[in-house]
Amino acid sequence: RSRIGPGDRIDYRNMSLINRFISEQGKILSRRINRLTLKQQRLITVAIKQARILSFLPFRNYENEKQFQAQAISIITGPRHRKNRHIPQLTQKFNSNRNLRNSNQNLRNNNRNLSSDC
Repeated sequence: RSRIGPGDRIDYRNMSLINRFISEQGKILSRRINRLTLKQQRLITVAIKQARILSFLPFRNYENEKQFQAQAISIITGPRHRKNRHIPQLTQKFNSNRNLRNSNQNLRNNNRNLSSDC
């Protein structure tokens, strides 16, 4: 069944009608979810785009989008860590840690060689 009544006009000014076909993030819902005919979906899409251009609707709902992205990232991928190679302080720290690891590895190898020689 269609969610558009026979008396409803599909127009960019009819905000109560248009808001039914937009997700929380501000995206246009698909025809399958809306249960609209092809012609109705095209008219709704055009009306939403016109309303966005005329600033009746935002292109995105940033508040809901930030919450949605934060939840999705934390659930799916876990915390993300960046490699900050362009910051000199962090690069120096990273290189000094690498040097320490290499020197520790060299000491371990030398100790193994000395113990095997005995």
